[in-house]
Amino acid sequence: MEGRDAARALSTMTKGTVKLKAYAIGAVVFVLFLCILGFMAGAGGGQAFANSCGDRGEPSVDYGDDGDGDQAQNNTTGDVRKNQIANAKIIDTVAADGGLSGRATLIALMTALQESSLLNLNHGHLDSVGLFQQRPSQGWGTLTQLMNPEYATRMFLFGADPKSTVGIHGLTDVKGWETMPLWKAAASVQHPAEQYEQLYAGQESAARDIAKDAGIDLERATTSDSSTGGDQADDTSTDQSDNGECYPEDNSGGGTGKTGDPFHDGAADWPAVVKNPRSTADAIAWAKNEAANGTGDWYRACLAFVARAYGWNFSGVNYAIDHYKEMPASMKHDGDRMPPPGALMYWDTGKRAGHVAIYIGDGKIASNDVLRPGYIDIVPATYIEKHWQATYLGWAPPYFPKGG
Repeated sequence: MEGRDAARALSTMTKGTVKLKAYAIGAVVFVLFLCILGFMAGAGGGQAFANSCGDRGEPSVDYGDDGDGDQAQNNTTGDVRKNQIANAKIIDTVAADGGLSGRATLIALMTALQESSLLNLNHGHLDSVGLFQQRPSQGWGTLTQLMNPEYATRMFLFGADPKSTVGIHGLTDVKGWETMPLWKAAASVQHPAEQYEQLYAGQESAARDIAKDAGIDLERATTSDSSTGGDQADDTSTDQSDNGECYPEDNSGGGTGKTGDPFHDGAADWPAVVKNPRSTADAIAWAKNEAANGTGDWYRACLAFVARAYGWNFSGVNYAIDHYKEMPASMKHDGDRMPPPGALMYWDTGKRAGHVAIYIGDGKIASNDVLRPGYIDIVPATYIEKHWQATYLGWAPPYFPKGG
């Protein structure tokens, strides 16, 4: 499979995962990270994810070193990015050859990033495979066909032949796709459960970054009458909730210390309402063990990771940034650089999802995707500011009122 070896470190992230599927039957249990990033599903011990905000460049995808010029421990990262770019070019070629605009390419990239991290996976939920996690049993094509990125892309963009009896509809079958929000157009093809439709919006920044690296012109106009959406919409809109912002600019103040200052251990008892399956000490021990012995299941899954550390199967929230915003005001310690060990620390990364990590004490955090994509590592809490140029928002107790 194209990209199989390069994606080996990430291959387990979709096993047991409940993916956003076209014509999926039943309720979808979806989980996030980074940062990708949200729920954690307990099915089969796997997890699902949505895009992490990551750093203001593109963390978790194309690190070649650890930020100081030293080679990162995981040497597959460049290959992953290389395969993502190659697949992006295939998607764009199919779209352009079909006379579709750059907007069609963008929607397809966002969809493939959400479904497979833009990697041509030979596995997924039930019989789902490929870039778009399409299912042979639902009429999208044979296993061999769907593992062909060109075929899978044509099915996503154009659907089945009009004379076909399987009723598979592609992007160009969606009335008004060129003017509706990007995430809605993607969801109109993939048909996830309604509460998960906007997860595609979290992939826009990453899709634009990959398109830029691949030399793809997302401003390309439609060159034929293949589209059915009328006038082309402005591709610059983010179509994300909260007006596309990760976090309001005026919510980062009120704490102690300044950007770049070290973090120190604070002392605080969690409110009585904070009750988790695991104790604080056990959660920290679990996180440290995951850093030492983990198998790389946490690619773009920061919120999923911290929820699992505290014993939950899922957090119940799609994005790390939303988890912080939804915290009771009395629990949020904006800008405070003295978190107690076990606290959850949050950052605005300049993209939709934000980032969260567990403070383990002594100025350090346990976080996914910092040194090795998909893995947990222990790094100074200042790492996220220094290497991702992210804005520290504050800390909160490990409170998961929607967890399960």
